[in-house]
Amino acid sequence: MAVDTLQAEIERALASMGVESPSVALERPRHPEHGDWATNVAMTLSKALRRSPRQIADDLVERIDHAAAGISSAEVAGPGFINFRLSTGYVRDGLARIVTEGDAFGRSDAGQGRAVNVEFVSANPTGPLHIGHGRQAALGDAVSELLAWSGWKVHREFYYNDAGEQINKLARSVWARYQQAVGAEIEFPADGYHGSYVGEIAQQMVAEHGERFKGDDGPEAMDAMRVYAVRVLREEQNRDLDGFGVRFDEYFLESSLYSGGRVEDTIRRLRETGYVYEKDGAVWLKTTEFGDDKDRVMVKSTGHPTYFLPDVAYHVTKWERGFHRAINVQGSDHHGTTARVRAGLQALGLPTGYPEYVLHQMVLVMRGGQEVKFSKRAGDYVTMRELYDEVGVDVARYFFLMRRAEAQLTFDLDLALEQSDRNPVYKVQYAYARMSSIFRRAEVDASTLDPASADLGLLAHESETDLVKLMMRFPEEVAISAEAHTPHSICSYLEEVAGAVNSWYHAGNRDASLRVIGADVSPEQSRARLVLARGVQTVLRNGLSVLGISAPERMDRDEEPAAEAQAA
Repeated sequence: MAVDTLQAEIERALASMGVESPSVALERPRHPEHGDWATNVAMTLSKALRRSPRQIADDLVERIDHAAAGISSAEVAGPGFINFRLSTGYVRDGLARIVTEGDAFGRSDAGQGRAVNVEFVSANPTGPLHIGHGRQAALGDAVSELLAWSGWKVHREFYYNDAGEQINKLARSVWARYQQAVGAEIEFPADGYHGSYVGEIAQQMVAEHGERFKGDDGPEAMDAMRVYAVRVLREEQNRDLDGFGVRFDEYFLESSLYSGGRVEDTIRRLRETGYVYEKDGAVWLKTTEFGDDKDRVMVKSTGHPTYFLPDVAYHVTKWERGFHRAINVQGSDHHGTTARVRAGLQALGLPTGYPEYVLHQMVLVMRGGQEVKFSKRAGDYVTMRELYDEVGVDVARYFFLMRRAEAQLTFDLDLALEQSDRNPVYKVQYAYARMSSIFRRAEVDASTLDPASADLGLLAHESETDLVKLMMRFPEEVAISAEAHTPHSICSYLEEVAGAVNSWYHAGNRDASLRVIGADVSPEQSRARLVLARGVQTVLRNGLSVLGISAPERMDRDEEPAAEAQAA
């Protein structure tokens, strides 16, 4: 990355000034006219060196090797800021690297192959996946992919909550619909699941078992309803996720924590820590010792564990399976459980901050300015499948990802269906398709283009150099987004690239000498610009790949420009 090259040279120059182990922070100036990078390191060193920031900055600038830093200039500004501009040679080499590395451009080995467990979706198998699960599926998959691009060995995991009161309620709901289907006069429970999918499952039970369980509310009948309903809904959820392009390495069953004795073992181990006490017939954990606002009940007076205890047991299994880094992508309703789960794990000796959390806010679906609230099958919510069947998987995934996870997301169906640059995912994909159209018109196979055969120094127009500099940022954007778990940053970056692509493309419509191919363009200029177009394809394709979104070669649009002259 350009920032790494520049930083290394600044640190070398500071070392020559007697500064040991310097810490250099580089940032992008707010105004492009101030350069490509800036640092305030001279100001931070003023006290230690007992010199004015301006003197330190002047001395540092004189010592920096421009060629080694990849810059054309280093200028001192204000009280001691230093502004840097990348050299044309470094920009030229950057474009060649983008094209040469191709699908690998943006990848790094920062994770060094270490294992990380990313748990996401983890929906109760009590109904179809809703749009909140859709946002979580897109987020979890993108976070996983960002980590994979950064050299981590990612294990995608789905935790099935197939035990507890919600599953019992599902069994009672299916049982009631089954009884009604076989002619028994049964009132449906008020707190049951009212979606039509419950009736569908009950009808399948009738087809398979006839009236075998008519009037029978015993353990065998309820267990049969529970097992059948969970299996059917798990299969449906898996199909919906598969259709959304999301796959998992492991499905972990909550019930296995009980059947395998993990919950009981966790209770025993916590008792041995000295952080457990009994009060009011319940067993408590001193979670306040680890930053929680109050102690929490671990085992109720009934003898049943509270809901956070199996979560502690589950995360112990993650640690023991070798996942010493774990990330949970969950809804904001899990906010209250994070402190107590971490407290339980710290009591058992696991490190502070394990696991990491990405908590997302709810999704509001709008059409024509009105909220869309209900599903045809689920009854009281919009399903993930219905949403992506209507707008398409690419659009659904992008819209779920384009806002910060902790911000509420308004999913505008009208905008999602629009085929114009107002639709952000369309804008990005169309920029890629537009480059593909250039190669078709030029009758050039983009995959065979060799940047070494082109004089990239001919890319001197501001729209060209600005675009290349922006594309060179991609590895940096991936690294930052992977570390911060912020795939929305990749969306913002891709939209910025698409905007720069449009500026470059339309510059050729206004000035024939700036076109990729044409009578006013030399063969050498044309080849250089074809390499630039290939670089655009590489960055957009790789960025969309990180998000799990396709890069189409051809696209239509609602409003075709009057003149698509670039490659004419």
